[in-house]
Amino acid sequence: MHFSKILTPALFVPLIAGVLLAAVPPAQAQAGSDDVILEMNQAFKAGNTAALTALLPMAQGNPLEPWAAYWELKARLETASPQEVQDFFTRYAGTYQEDRLRNDWLLLLGQRRDWDAFSANYAKFRMRDDPEVRCYALLIEQMTSATPPPTLAAQVRKNWYSLHKADDGCTLAAATLIGAKKMPALDAWRKARMGMATDRLTMAGNAVEIVAPEVLDQVAIIGKSPARFLAIRASARSPVDRQLVVLALVRMAANDPDAAADQLRSPWGPRLNSEERDWVWGFIGRQAATRLSDDALEYYGQVSNDSNLTDDMLAWKARAALRAGQWRAVLSTIDAMGPAQRDEVTWVYWKAHALLTTLSAAQRNDPASPRRLEATALLQGIAGPSGFYPQLALDDLGQRVTVPPLPVPPTAQEKAAALQDPGLMRALYAIGLGLRSEGVREWNYTTNLQTPGGMSDRELLAAADLACERHVWDRCINTSERTKSFMDFDQRFPMPQEQAVVKRAREIHIDPAYVYGLIRQESRFIVDARSGAGASGLMQIMPGTARWTARKIGMTDFTTDQIADQDTNIAIGTAYLKLILDDFDNSMPLAAAAYNAGPGRPRKWRNGPVLDGAIWAENIPFGETREYVKKVLANTTDYAAILTGQPQSLRARLGTVGPRAADEPDPVKDLP
Repeated sequence: MHFSKILTPALFVPLIAGVLLAAVPPAQAQAGSDDVILEMNQAFKAGNTAALTALLPMAQGNPLEPWAAYWELKARLETASPQEVQDFFTRYAGTYQEDRLRNDWLLLLGQRRDWDAFSANYAKFRMRDDPEVRCYALLIEQMTSATPPPTLAAQVRKNWYSLHKADDGCTLAAATLIGAKKMPALDAWRKARMGMATDRLTMAGNAVEIVAPEVLDQVAIIGKSPARFLAIRASARSPVDRQLVVLALVRMAANDPDAAADQLRSPWGPRLNSEERDWVWGFIGRQAATRLSDDALEYYGQVSNDSNLTDDMLAWKARAALRAGQWRAVLSTIDAMGPAQRDEVTWVYWKAHALLTTLSAAQRNDPASPRRLEATALLQGIAGPSGFYPQLALDDLGQRVTVPPLPVPPTAQEKAAALQDPGLMRALYAIGLGLRSEGVREWNYTTNLQTPGGMSDRELLAAADLACERHVWDRCINTSERTKSFMDFDQRFPMPQEQAVVKRAREIHIDPAYVYGLIRQESRFIVDARSGAGASGLMQIMPGTARWTARKIGMTDFTTDQIADQDTNIAIGTAYLKLILDDFDNSMPLAAAAYNAGPGRPRKWRNGPVLDGAIWAENIPFGETREYVKKVLANTTDYAAILTGQPQSLRARLGTVGPRAADEPDPVKDLP
């Protein structure tokens, strides 16, 4: 069953407004103008506090009044009185906006070091997903508890390292714990290394200031020119001197891992201790691996103890070993990862595959071999019809992807409960009004965080059904994907515009499942989706790409404003995808990578050894493109099972990837 006769956003906004306003006392039931809400949203983005305050009274009674009140108070939160904030919490108790403002208020209280007010508010905070807020709470626990938990320092470290920007809360908590000898100074130096590696120099400087504020001027020199710093550095006698050299080598390796390797071999390697050398070699190896360099494993080979490496370094070491076919190195690297990363589906799969690949002849012929049993158990633990590695695990177990049985549909009572949920309805109202970001955040909060553990599977099914019926496909899909005890493929893999997509795909001899797999990942079927780069529509087409493709297919009267038209978007998007497939000899992984990252990059990434398609995909240097390719191919396999009704294999679609064959046509040089 696929949904039809669905309300458009323009039709369901009044319906949602009626549901929301039914709960409002009659005196407040005069809905404020939606135009006022939209005007306030623009004023909030522009930082126009005066306009927000002037417009707020006109938003009273509108279904999105909580958003209007949030924008107005958030804009002047630093000067607001505690009573104003508490009044907001009382008026909008239980809403996303209450908890969102509480997060903002907690950050401000932390910056003010108002620990009593922070503690009182933190007890009522539901989301608890902000690492900086969590660090403030851990700091208070350290300061007030007679016996802080032994895991407190580890929690601070985890939250601090997860932040990719300069912050106050976790930096303060780390500084306090380091000063109290509850965290080692090395944690600060490692945080500084992360900042240098990712060009976040303020973050690096803040970390160094904790342990060696007297050398901040030298840290600034390293940030500008690590080569100059190393050239004028005579020695590395003290621990601080050595750490500065490490920062310089990391900064250099971020842009030129080979040059950093030369520096580490001589003169600096012998002057560093084993942890320092291992960290730098690990980072150099990581940078080389992201460049698909054959030297990556040689650099990693200089590491004396993998426990000195970060999980990110170990992930890239495992990828480099996969690329080189060094299966024992794959095994040892995965075993060196932290428990959380080691249990990720990616590394569970590759450990199982490595175990099977390294079986001896006797073990291969012995069904009771412990290694073989371990590998089979790992595969069985992750195998399933949805997801890249679960589908590959099915392939390795000799099974295929089939459509799972549908769950019992939502009951009338379950549907009614979803319709009466203020958070869901307000989210849909916001999305229908064009405030997609606000609507998505409120929807996610309502389904995932409003109650501990989030909604139950049946509640998620009903919420997804509500979104599907209203063509809010991204919330339909994402909500349905959270159910654990069943999978509703009608919700997870919808097929809007089915007749147009299938007809067009077959006309140009392209698998409609592949088209649907790509659209699902590109836009989640949001017709008016627009990326930050300017791509538009269902198939997220850039204007220049659209013009080029239109000329190629003889669409002489094309103008870029037609990209918003669904049929035109599908026609141009599928034509462009077909041209990419032809250019890459019908390789679905290569074509998906080209659609996401442009054709030039995968042309380079395919050079080197001929690789299993899964290994090639896992080694894509760009994290976004790597996940994109895996998701598009997994989506394609599921859509093929739906469209054909037959069992499907992901591995059959992956094939192998290697350099362009001599008999392949030359690439289309102007392919955008």
